[in-house]
Amino acid sequence: MKQIVQSASTGALSVRDVPVPRVKPGHLLVRTAASLISAGTERMVVEFAKKSLIGKAKSRPDLVKQVVAKIHRDGLLATLDAVRARLDQPLPLGYSASGVVLEVGPGLEGRFQVGDRVAIAGAGIANHAEYNVAPGNLTASVPGDVSHVEACFGTLASIALNGIRLLEPKLGDVVGVIGVGLVGQLATQLLAIHGCRVICLDYSAQRLALARSIGAEFTWNLADGSPSAFIGSQTNGVGCDGVVIAAATDSSEPFDTAADIARDRAKISLVGITGTAFPYRDFMKKELSVVVSRSYGPGRYDNDFEKRNVKYPVGWIRWTEADNLAECVRLMSPSRTLRLTPTALTTHRFSIQDAEKAYELVSEGTEPHLGVVIEYPLDEGAKVEPISTIEMRSGPNPDPGRRRCSLGVIGAGSFARSKLLPTLARHPQVVLQTVVTQRGVSAEDTQRKFGFRRCGTDESAVFDDPEINAVVITTPHSTHAALTARALSAGKAVLVEKPLGLTRDEMNSVIEARNTSSAFFQVGFNRRFAPMIASLHRHLAPLSGPKNILMRINAGQLAPDSWQREPDEGSGRILGELCHFVDLARFVIGAPIVAVRADAARLVRGLCEDVTVAIRFSDGSLCTLVYTALGDPAYSKERIECYAGGTVASIDNFRMLEIVANGSVRRQWSRLKQDKGHQGELDAFVAAVVENTGPPVPEPEIVETSLATIAVVESLRTGSVVFL
Repeated sequence: MKQIVQSASTGALSVRDVPVPRVKPGHLLVRTAASLISAGTERMVVEFAKKSLIGKAKSRPDLVKQVVAKIHRDGLLATLDAVRARLDQPLPLGYSASGVVLEVGPGLEGRFQVGDRVAIAGAGIANHAEYNVAPGNLTASVPGDVSHVEACFGTLASIALNGIRLLEPKLGDVVGVIGVGLVGQLATQLLAIHGCRVICLDYSAQRLALARSIGAEFTWNLADGSPSAFIGSQTNGVGCDGVVIAAATDSSEPFDTAADIARDRAKISLVGITGTAFPYRDFMKKELSVVVSRSYGPGRYDNDFEKRNVKYPVGWIRWTEADNLAECVRLMSPSRTLRLTPTALTTHRFSIQDAEKAYELVSEGTEPHLGVVIEYPLDEGAKVEPISTIEMRSGPNPDPGRRRCSLGVIGAGSFARSKLLPTLARHPQVVLQTVVTQRGVSAEDTQRKFGFRRCGTDESAVFDDPEINAVVITTPHSTHAALTARALSAGKAVLVEKPLGLTRDEMNSVIEARNTSSAFFQVGFNRRFAPMIASLHRHLAPLSGPKNILMRINAGQLAPDSWQREPDEGSGRILGELCHFVDLARFVIGAPIVAVRADAARLVRGLCEDVTVAIRFSDGSLCTLVYTALGDPAYSKERIECYAGGTVASIDNFRMLEIVANGSVRRQWSRLKQDKGHQGELDAFVAAVVENTGPPVPEPEIVETSLATIAVVESLRTGSVVFL
């Protein structure tokens, strides 16, 4: 399929052929008929991407602060790798579209059917692409008499509608609309339908004339000076009962204008992105209230609502973003006397093949424009196969006489792109066969950058390919066990990122698959392979008697929208991150784990981020893990201290190893870049596949550390020691 993609590093736009995304539970596969370019928002995204690295830094000083802190903590080279990986990812554009349902995912039966005409919303969801996968709560049915070109305005109309709802306007209220771009024009129509008297203010005479034709009672060109006297004359000196700021500008002038035209104790709803310095005395004298509209409405930025289709109680939240979207497309029906008329706002229509011209118009402003629509060829009877794979025109031709690690990769997020794929792409014994991701644009971009022969969106493209003898899995935690078991059943060696499984049942499914497979599995416990850990292990191995290890992990807080906060990803960060250190302790001590005892300091939004774990080993050794999100992330993330046989050894953030023995100190430094063992881990996996020597790490040991991590969760739940 064709999709508009932008480079985050250069800002270059292109129309690419990418695999069709796959439908998933709670989602619909939609064949797009029309999508709308939101000139203000998308121009801002495009302009930011086109900025130099210094320009980006000036625009986002908050991110610069994070980068500087990471340099101090992890080193310059590690930080550069992370920044490059983030900027290297393609950006899908668009967030307002309409089309026809091709597939209905499990959980939406009865709400939607194949063939339904729908409007879809959301950045990264309602993309400028021939096919999109959208969750049920960001989808609304479109009346049969509303065209796709009209329905693709639904998301922007929802933004306008939510901004109006926050004003709580009454019949006959006078409402000012500052800025009559797309959202301002839609707000004007919605306010007129609501029975309000609308006064529009802008610098464009052409747009003000359009606003008068679709519902504005009065307009004022801000180039003519202050509108205060004019509005006073139209409102008997009262002023506006409410003001919608729909302008897009760095200036705070809209707030000055709002204070000038608002009546005493009026509400001001901020919908557009503007400067936010406001005239305090003017706002104070009138006791004005400012509300900032949350995009399409309640539910926005709530993963439970948007991704898992959770329903809000109607008695508490009557108008969600889903309701706003449905209401806006309903109001477009020609059968209504008072209706939204997006066609009046549509100035340009381009085919998907000419999308670059559309963005040139929007970004360069070569001619006046307002509603710019992208159209797609739509065959109402078309069907799409769930598997979609794209072949490279030319690719590597491995020597058939030599055994290689012929690799399929499932998942290509920032970690895989920064840590794993660059190393694998350079490895002389690796052939990159197929990469599969959920989003087609990600799969195609990964294929392009790393030289995979094929890319797709269905895992079967990896599991059913007889050429592939090894699989790397870097998907969300909840999928690891099932994908690992499936790969083993297909006779393919597996390197799966941690954790191996989230429950004992998931672990058993992997064990059962392994028992009937000739292939092996390895988990991404990379710290075992770190050079400093190897030095530490060599020092401790000859020492007799038990060891006592303390590991402190200053993890930092997860972002509020992190995927690891989702409940189906398993017990917060314990199973997904703490497992690293359980495994590391098992490797360093070299004896089986016999018991685990854990305690939690607090819960943050239900997420367990502060844990102390005591681990006992069969030889009497002990390990205490302190995992916390309470610290400053600028401080070193990981510190390991080992006490054994009269010596002390410590590793600080994998940048310094210090061994104290017999009164002398020996240090090993890594000043520019941490080495947490990713290279060694991948080399060992590839060698095991090529030489057919079996797993680099004993599989029973991996199962043991995985079960010990699950035991940490069980100990927190029961408040008691859990014996393995």
